[in-house]
Amino acid sequence: MIKDFKKYSILVVEDNLGDFTIVEDFLSENISNPKISQAKNYKEAAAFLLDKSNHFDVILLDLTLPDLNGTPLISQIIKLSSSCPIIILTGFTDIDFSIQSISLGVSDYLLKDDLNALTLYKSIIYAIERKKTFIQLEESERRYSDLFHLSPQPMWVYDLEDLSFLSVNQAAVNSYGYSEQEFLSMTIKEIRPPEDIYLLEEALKNLRNRDSIFSKNIFRHRKRNGEIIQVEILSNSFCYNNKEAMLVLANDITSRVQHISAIEEQNKKLQEIAYTQSHIVRAPLARMMGIANLLKELKLITEEGNILMGYFVESSVELDGIIRDIVKKSEQIKIQ
Repeated sequence: MIKDFKKYSILVVEDNLGDFTIVEDFLSENISNPKISQAKNYKEAAAFLLDKSNHFDVILLDLTLPDLNGTPLISQIIKLSSSCPIIILTGFTDIDFSIQSISLGVSDYLLKDDLNALTLYKSIIYAIERKKTFIQLEESERRYSDLFHLSPQPMWVYDLEDLSFLSVNQAAVNSYGYSEQEFLSMTIKEIRPPEDIYLLEEALKNLRNRDSIFSKNIFRHRKRNGEIIQVEILSNSFCYNNKEAMLVLANDITSRVQHISAIEEQNKKLQEIAYTQSHIVRAPLARMMGIANLLKELKLITEEGNILMGYFVESSVELDGIIRDIVKKSEQIKIQ
């Protein structure tokens, strides 16, 4: 068999020299140059693991040491081993104890009487890879947790079946005024005004009837103090603790909606002003211009009066142009 040329640092916690020698030989059969350290008791093992200069890829642990054994030994080694996988090598054939050991966090449980080089090598490789995967999953979960709990935007997770809150972040607690415990005893219906519940039910029905897992809607929400806010809801479905759930981000757009309403009201007033300019001011102006032109045509005023009347007509035309320009611009008003 081709040997593994990767560098492995292995701590063997074994007080029996004969057993240690067998394990050492097994390791050398499949690993080209293993770095093997031996601890003959728990005290020596603890010293190895507490020394920050040491890094072990795997720990091979015998369960019967002179100063500690059994479950207490496993628990202490797990506490000290950090992210290093632990494989138990023992002569005990107690199935219940082996299951208990695995539940404590041990990677594998091997009987010394059944041990051979290939079995030991495979167990080491699998244990190392499983530990890497577990660490990656833990890191991914931690990143998700940070994104969720440290988000400045209110976020929560709710059960898609009974609509109960499963988790909420601090921003939701701060924004809505409910404590985390209060949220977790509520459903998402309870943060809606009663008259808006039918809108939520329609949105949920549409959500369940389509393939897309992403949803974006605008709802009214009610805070603990009774304040009604406009909220843009972004949600995504996922599996949470074996439940079909929705992850929700709530963006309070109340100020934005109020700002848009204010702009709409302002634009309405501007259009009313433009209408006044167009229909009320221009009508008498047009009559004034008509009278001035008539006076000129009938020669009812002096030559000097004609000159002044010309200025009057010219100013009237200019004013009419200004009014037309105001009307034109008012018709182009749009809310951005």
